[in-house]
Amino acid sequence: MDRPAVEPVAGAPAATLDLGAERALAVADYHAGIEVGLRYERGVELDSNADERRRRLLALVDETDADRVVVLGDLVHRIAEPGGDEAAEVRDLLDALESRGVPLTLATGNHDGGVADVFPDRIELLPPEGARVGDVGLVHGHTWPGAEALSAPTLCMGHEHPSVRLTDEVGGSRVERAWLRGPLRREPFLEALGEDAADLVWNEPELVVFPAFNERSGGTWINVEGESFLAPFLPEALVDGEAYLTDGTRLGPYREV
Repeated sequence: MDRPAVEPVAGAPAATLDLGAERALAVADYHAGIEVGLRYERGVELDSNADERRRRLLALVDETDADRVVVLGDLVHRIAEPGGDEAAEVRDLLDALESRGVPLTLATGNHDGGVADVFPDRIELLPPEGARVGDVGLVHGHTWPGAEALSAPTLCMGHEHPSVRLTDEVGGSRVERAWLRGPLRREPFLEALGEDAADLVWNEPELVVFPAFNERSGGTWINVEGESFLAPFLPEALVDGEAYLTDGTRLGPYREV
């Protein structure tokens, strides 16, 4: 039996990807150095969670026996060229992965503009419009995916940090990270691609929006009225999207949760 192209890891904001020649562990929105960013952006002082983030990712690499790690954008937090603690966190992660013989591929996100300059030979960078590897399209989601990524039967993205607000019968509520999945509509992409639309191969793709790996990065409450998406093609391009918790619980249509 063929294994699925994208298979969430139970209890984790991560999935394995069948990339044909390789089995990859994929996460989105790692946001290395977020504590430094929060200090400058909001005046919030938090102890660094860098070591724990690295341990969690490495444990998932070992658990899934992954040949490669794919980060669906925003490996780093600050939009400027990473330096100091932020660069040190990425360097420690790369050292640990390389000691296991596991390379890292990054679908360039809106926070990753300086990564190539600091780590020119240690990270495989995909362009902002994404790319296709095997039957999987890989993109961050902050800009319109290109025709290559959209040609894949499955399109994986981050950027949204999807979360659901759950309310119990006595009025208490909690917020949990979630997966968002559903088929894509072709029409919005035809308009956005312009002349390139003539080359668009359409294989009725399913969109898989990953929860953020970094639990300190906030998110889009996908089931709350008035909350807007960050990706330029959402929600217009998403058909019948459903939400799932990271433990595998199916919540149903995301707007009805």
